[in-house]
Amino acid sequence: MEKRVLITGAVGFIGFHLTRALLEKGDDVMGVDNINDYYSPILKKDRLRSLKKYPRFDFKKVDISHRKELAEIFNQFNPNVVVNLAAMAGVRHSIEDPYSYVDSNLVGFLNIIELCRHAGVEAFVYASSSSVYGGNQKSPFSVGDQVDSPLSLYAATKKANELIAHSYSHLYGLHTTGLRFFTVYGPWGRPDMAMYIFADKISKGEEIRVFNNGVMKRDFTYIDDIVSGIMVAITSNYQCEIFNLGSNKSIELMKMIELVEMNIGKKAKIIYEPMQPGDVPESLADIHKSSELLGYFPTTNIEDGIKKFVQWYKDTNAQKY
Repeated sequence: MEKRVLITGAVGFIGFHLTRALLEKGDDVMGVDNINDYYSPILKKDRLRSLKKYPRFDFKKVDISHRKELAEIFNQFNPNVVVNLAAMAGVRHSIEDPYSYVDSNLVGFLNIIELCRHAGVEAFVYASSSSVYGGNQKSPFSVGDQVDSPLSLYAATKKANELIAHSYSHLYGLHTTGLRFFTVYGPWGRPDMAMYIFADKISKGEEIRVFNNGVMKRDFTYIDDIVSGIMVAITSNYQCEIFNLGSNKSIELMKMIELVEMNIGKKAKIIYEPMQPGDVPESLADIHKSSELLGYFPTTNIEDGIKKFVQWYKDTNAQKY
């Protein structure tokens, strides 16, 4: 049965791919995004142009911290599913500009979940992050682990989202599902993410900065796997759950760089630097719960995923972003 889905952050990286997948499925989608300049608005507008080809898509340029404008959208569109992906992202930037994270990730989140409550929304799915695991020494990261030691304001806001959602499920019976994303990459990706930065600079012959002297590992997760996870979370619609969406594989940063080099066809000029504040040396998702309750099984390996990403980068002339 077709759904009426409101997606915030609809022209963000994950939001764009999810919106397109739902439209292809035949759902009606209302996209909301403020198209800010945290990274290239040109890229966001190109994503939006692609989505506007679908007749079941509508879009409003609105900041989720603006409650009255959001309320008008809820009243007009009357969604039965809301997916909140709008957020200020990035660990390092949250250290430089904390207020923007409070406005979007806390005030904006509260606006959305309050409107979901009053609108009687059937399913509320929201983006959390692997960053909530903070200084966790145990690997892989499990949703049952304690996450009380965030290493950045960004991580703290995502943990706060989970707590707010839990309270709304308890108080009002709102069905909430939090998804902890692990280092998402792929075509149409964010230019502020390491893989995109490396591809861009290697292709231009510029130096790349590699932190912690290259001794880092990440659970790189391909965008199609993330989208499939969000879609089954919408369908499953649990009362109040949190899931990891990752690849369940931890890849060495230097291995990722080698694969980017191979697909770009150039060697990287590397400057090694110390660990940055807020960063963690390794991330790895325990996806046992996600597989068991959602039927989530990622299928794209890092070799194929980077090949597809670099091919998009070349085909799109993505240096312009």
